[in-house]
Amino acid sequence: MPTEHEPDPDSSDPTPDGADYERLLIFLKESRAFDFTGYKRPSLIRRIKHRMHEVSVSTVDEYIDRLQLQPEEFTSLFNTILINVTGFFRDPDAWDYLRQEILPTLLADVGGAPLRIWSAGCAAGQEPYSMAMVLHEVLGDEFRDRVKIYATDLDEDALDYARQASYTERELRGLPDGYRERYFEQVGSRWQLSADLRRSVIFGRNDVTQDAPISRVDILLCRNTLMYLNAETQSRVVSRLGFALRGQGVLFLGKAEMLLNHTSTFHPIDLKRRFFAKTSGAPSDAPFTAPGRLYGREPATTHDGRLRHELIMTSPVAQLVVGRDRQLALINYRAGAMLGLSERDLGRSFSDLDIAYTIAELGPRMAAALEGRDTVALREVPWRRPPAPPAYLDIQLVPLLDGRGAVLGLSITLTDVTRFHDLQVEVETANRQLETAYEELQSTNEELETTNEELQSTVEELETTNEELQSTNEELETMNEELQSSNDELQLTNEQLRDRTFAVTQLNEFMQSIFNSLDAAVIVVNRDLMVQVWGGQSEELWGLREQETVGQQLLSLDSGLPVEELRPWLLDVVSGGRDAGIYGHHVSAVNRRGRRVDLRVTVTAMAGDSSEPTGALVLFEQLSADDVGEPG
Repeated sequence: MPTEHEPDPDSSDPTPDGADYERLLIFLKESRAFDFTGYKRPSLIRRIKHRMHEVSVSTVDEYIDRLQLQPEEFTSLFNTILINVTGFFRDPDAWDYLRQEILPTLLADVGGAPLRIWSAGCAAGQEPYSMAMVLHEVLGDEFRDRVKIYATDLDEDALDYARQASYTERELRGLPDGYRERYFEQVGSRWQLSADLRRSVIFGRNDVTQDAPISRVDILLCRNTLMYLNAETQSRVVSRLGFALRGQGVLFLGKAEMLLNHTSTFHPIDLKRRFFAKTSGAPSDAPFTAPGRLYGREPATTHDGRLRHELIMTSPVAQLVVGRDRQLALINYRAGAMLGLSERDLGRSFSDLDIAYTIAELGPRMAAALEGRDTVALREVPWRRPPAPPAYLDIQLVPLLDGRGAVLGLSITLTDVTRFHDLQVEVETANRQLETAYEELQSTNEELETTNEELQSTVEELETTNEELQSTNEELETMNEELQSSNDELQLTNEQLRDRTFAVTQLNEFMQSIFNSLDAAVIVVNRDLMVQVWGGQSEELWGLREQETVGQQLLSLDSGLPVEELRPWLLDVVSGGRDAGIYGHHVSAVNRRGRRVDLRVTVTAMAGDSSEPTGALVLFEQLSADDVGEPG
């Protein structure tokens, strides 16, 4: 049922009803006991579409699937449908009229009796707290003992917020002058309502379209709630509101509601400000009276009657009896102790009792038991009783019928199974832990087996590797011995080479000394006429050092050599012609000083092991003036 509402700004949108949305409404009713089937379809479907668009869902079937998979989506959907728009002292003119005209007349009618106020669709609690402040201002010290305000709503989150009675600076804007300083205390950045006023308001969940109304109410606030209900549901709810009000009670509606079609139940006191009174002949609020009502007194004088009385009253199982009108008719001792009830509570509407709010499933199941005339059993129903932890009850609802089958009332049996529930939870938790431990143990065993196999394989691989290493070690030892032998041979060869090198060096020095001691200039070339030996006299004669000539082409040296004359002789000798020698030819040349010299040239083949010459030996002997005249 909607809480305090403001009309939608786009309420003119003619969104048609659809079978898909009807199926969604039935799903909400069956799964969460939220019955929106009585709401006006255009605005209701528009809000559902808005929520579906926010979560990017295009079809109703997809959205139903989302609700089943994500239960938290129910809260978001209900918050979208139940637009919680309220404030302190909304419509100040109406509240002034209540303070100045309605309350003085009402207080005169009730005399010194307690005042019962019901705020249906209380949202975040601003309206019931507004009523509390008005009554406190009017009654003064009598307020605490005389006023009891019941505030109900469908939205559990809104109720939780309202119970805290803590509001922001912005939420207090509608307060009359002086009220904030008088009734609120600043706590941090928020404002907390005084404890006396908070204790006077009892919050609970109630759906006025299907739950029983709170009875014997003097003032009933139901503002801008009826506007969202269709005509049939409005008629049913208005009838319930009429039943809730006592004869001189006052109904305070929102400015968007008129009740023009319900004159048989209510007539206006002030239509402009939306105050209504119950029409004569409207549903009665007379309490249900059961014959032989039991609480501390006997139903009959007979011995059997006393036995039945004591049997019920002393039963170890808590038992209540309510009449057809949902008013409390019987409480046994156990129920009184468990629920904090006494004889003074007999005749009260069941919906006024704390148990009606603290056991959420009880109201709808009671209606089902009475309508179906069949026993309804509830198992392990949570019973919220803050600040204590929730208890769990097995509840049995048994319709009481007369001899003709007419319903007289309903027996409610409450059995505390909290300990059994806790033990069951502990057993389930222990079983889950054991299953988890067993699975972990199985997994550990499998891992150990796998590790053992891997270790075994590793050991085998290590043994194989060890054998390979031993074989490699033996091969290395053999190779080391071979290397040692090769090293010995190399050392021996090195010594031999060193001896040969020494011998060659000595031979070279000997040959060099021979060449240097000769008066003739000696040059040795290979078959390619590359200089191999350049004697000291050659250096003196031609001015070229050994480092500049050895390895160079003889005929290309830049010196005073008679190249043109030497060329044919050298080529002839190295090719094996002229019996491998040319002797005593006289040639003219230029020495290193640029002077002309006469030379005797001898070209001799250098013979190797083969018959082919390996090079040529060239001797240049410088001739004197006398020698020049001799024939060559």
